[in-house]
Amino acid sequence: MQRPILLLLLFFLALLPAPSILAQDQPQEDVVPTAAGDLTISFIGHGTLMFAFGEKVIHVDPVGREADYSTLPDADLILITHEHGDHLDPAAVAELSKDGTEIVVSGSCEGSLEGAQVMRNGDSRTVAGFRIEAVPAYNIVNLRSEGMPYHPKGNGNGYVITLGDLRVYVAGDTENTPEMKALEDIDVAFLPMNLPYTMTPAMVADAAKAFRPRILYPYHFGQTDTDELVKLLASEEGIEVRVRDLG
Repeated sequence: MQRPILLLLLFFLALLPAPSILAQDQPQEDVVPTAAGDLTISFIGHGTLMFAFGEKVIHVDPVGREADYSTLPDADLILITHEHGDHLDPAAVAELSKDGTEIVVSGSCEGSLEGAQVMRNGDSRTVAGFRIEAVPAYNIVNLRSEGMPYHPKGNGNGYVITLGDLRVYVAGDTENTPEMKALEDIDVAFLPMNLPYTMTPAMVADAAKAFRPRILYPYHFGQTDTDELVKLLASEEGIEVRVRDLG
């Protein structure tokens, strides 16, 4: 009698999802307080982020290979930094869109998403109730074999998003440009760190020392050693480096 019961139990256990798969479906989250309530940051992967603030949801560079977007909340605002396929995915944008979703794209994405509004480098406007500033995102020293930058100036944006009294900077694919280093009053920054496309840890540290975000998340870092950045900024008071699963 015991053997049939054991086999039946094993059968039902086999139908349950593996714990590791369940864990992968849930992105890491941080909560950052603001004067107008908490900001919840979801670390989807690579260059893809989700912010929940009040009753609204912002998706940045949603890409289908990073998440099953049918399981995540629809967007009130979608921000696209530039045209590369690991940042611009029309199918993911469509999955997250609902009535009233507003979409902001960089100049290089003009015409790629129906109904999207273009913000060019230096533009500032209020979209979906949030103040958005478009910061130039480009390469200075990292070039393709034919001498062209991986990200030419004028193509891509980083975005500064004001959430309550919090200013969040998502840099997009860029190096430590003069425009980045001139930013002021940034509370939370996401800076990319992988060669040859964006920055080395030393370049990220250089930028962070210039504009001094209160919280710094390296993102889009691939196989880059994030410990190197932590060491470079260990003695910098007022800059907290937080490493999350955004390789």
